[in-house]
Amino acid sequence: MGVEFQPKDHSSNTGKQTTTHPLVLGLQPAALVDHVAKVDWSLLSQIPGEPGGSFPVAAEELKHILSEVNTHILSSPDNSSSSITIAGGSVANTIRGLAAGFGVNCGIIGACGDDEQGSLFRTNMSFYKVDLSRLRLKSGPTAQCVCLVDELGNRTMRPCLSSAVKVQANELTREDFRGSKWLVMRYAILNLDIINAAIHIAKEEGLSISLDLASFEMVRKFRLPLLQLLESGKVDLCFANEDEATELLRGEEDASYEAALEFLSKYCKWAVVTLGSSGCIAKNGKEVVRVPAIHKAKATDATGAGDLFASGFLYGLIKGLSLEECCRIGSCSGASVIRSLGGEVTPENWQWMYKQMQYKGIHVPNLANSDCQGMSERETGIALS
Repeated sequence: MGVEFQPKDHSSNTGKQTTTHPLVLGLQPAALVDHVAKVDWSLLSQIPGEPGGSFPVAAEELKHILSEVNTHILSSPDNSSSSITIAGGSVANTIRGLAAGFGVNCGIIGACGDDEQGSLFRTNMSFYKVDLSRLRLKSGPTAQCVCLVDELGNRTMRPCLSSAVKVQANELTREDFRGSKWLVMRYAILNLDIINAAIHIAKEEGLSISLDLASFEMVRKFRLPLLQLLESGKVDLCFANEDEATELLRGEEDASYEAALEFLSKYCKWAVVTLGSSGCIAKNGKEVVRVPAIHKAKATDATGAGDLFASGFLYGLIKGLSLEECCRIGSCSGASVIRSLGGEVTPENWQWMYKQMQYKGIHVPNLANSDCQGMSERETGIALS
C-alpha cells in the first residue's frame, strides 16, 4: 500500500507546528474511510433514509449494512472490482482531486484514529502529497461510511461518525490556517461549532471560504442553522446540487434551483448549482453562466461527482479564469470520477479529463506531482472483491 506517512501528533500543544503553507486547506473534522460497493436495489430499500442521500447512522447500523453488502453485490461486466475501501469524505475527495489532478498544494485539517482505517486514510492522502501536518492522530476509531451504488450509478451514503475521533473547535489554532488562501468545508450539523470556529479564524487570516451543502437530507433536517451560516456573509463560494438547492427554499413561493442560485448569490461571491446530466449553473455578481454536462462520460458511480466538480472549479478560480471556464473545468473533473468506482479518480480517467480539457481549449495543468499518475489500486485502497 505504499509508504505510510506518520502525521505529527497534535493531541498536545507541545509539538512544533509545521512551517509549510498549503494554498488550499480542507476542514474534515473526522477522517473518513469509504466502503464503496455496487449493489442491487433491494438492499437500498432495507436501510433507513431515502435512497440517493447522505445521513449519519449508528455503528450497529453501519455494521449491519456492511454485513449485507456481499449478498447484494453486483458483478462487474468488465471484471473490475465491484467494491473497494478508500480514503473518503467530501472534503478529502476535493482536496485529493486538487492535488492529484491539478497539482495544487493542499493540506487537510482534522483528526484520525490510531487504527487500520486511520492508517489507510493517511497512506492514501499522503501519496498524493496532501499535507497531513494538521491532521491530529488520536486514540480511537476512524470514521467510516458505506457508499451503496445502484445499477444506474446513483449512490446512497450512510456515514458512521458518532464514536469516531475528530478535531474539536477549541483545538483549532491560527497556525493551522496561516499562509493559506482557501478553506474548503462541507456542511454538517454535528460539526457546526467546528465550522464556525474555523471560519472565524480563517477570516482573520485572510482565507476565502468554500462550502458544500452536503446532501438534501442534511439541508432538509437542519435548514435553519444553514441559512444563518449563509446569511452571515462569511461564505465566499457555495456548491449545491439541484436537490439541495430546492430544499434550501422549501416552502417558498419559488423553490426552483434558479431561485436558490439567486438566493445564494446574495450572500456568496460565487454560487454554483450542479444539475447532473443537465450540467451546471453559476453566478458571480451579475454574471450567470450555464454549462452543459460532458455526455461522453459513462456513469459507473456518481460518488464524488460534486466533490471533483469543486476541485476543477476551485482550480479555475485559483488560476484567475472566467466563471464559464471554472464551470467547464469542473464539468470535466466531475465527469472523470464517475467513470469508475469510488470518489478517487484513476490515472486513466485523469488522462481522459485532460483530453476533454484540450478538446475544449482549456489549458491542461502542468503537474508538479505527476508521479501520482502512475498509482495503482493497491496503493490507493483495498479492493474488497
